[in-house]
Amino acid sequence: MEKILIGKYVKTHGIKGEIRIKSNINYKEKIFKTGNILIIDNQEFIINTYRVHQEYDMVTFKGITNINDIINLKGSLVYINKDLINLDEDEYLDIDLINLDVYMKSNLVGKVKDIRYITKDKKLLVVNSSLVPFELIKEIDIKNKKIIIEEVSGLL
Repeated sequence: MEKILIGKYVKTHGIKGEIRIKSNINYKEKIFKTGNILIIDNQEFIINTYRVHQEYDMVTFKGITNINDIINLKGSLVYINKDLINLDEDEYLDIDLINLDVYMKSNLVGKVKDIRYITKDKKLLVVNSSLVPFELIKEIDIKNKKIIIEEVSGLL
């Protein structure tokens, strides 16, 4: 079982146990699906409801009906078992890009070290110590562990 970080429980919402999760992960509709299990502070919680409010993922859990049942975990990181996500063959999570080789044309220019989120829709690859906008990605080949980006003079 591979646990992956999906966000942080930042705040409660109301008094009935709904929580706000700050997350930049992609494929939220597959992650925050009713019945999926989230892990907070090594405790498993079954998702009862999910909605988006402002920039937060709002979640309630089965058996949690009061703010006092969940408030003690505020500030904790939230994980999911990667096997529960059920991605299609051509889909990948942003974290799957970390450690992939990055090529400009056929030249290896480095490895993806991290992903940075500027806004909800704006992401950057951290290649070595340089930032590469996602818009420059031409091809992602998860099987062969490589990313091909557009050639831009002086980028890397």
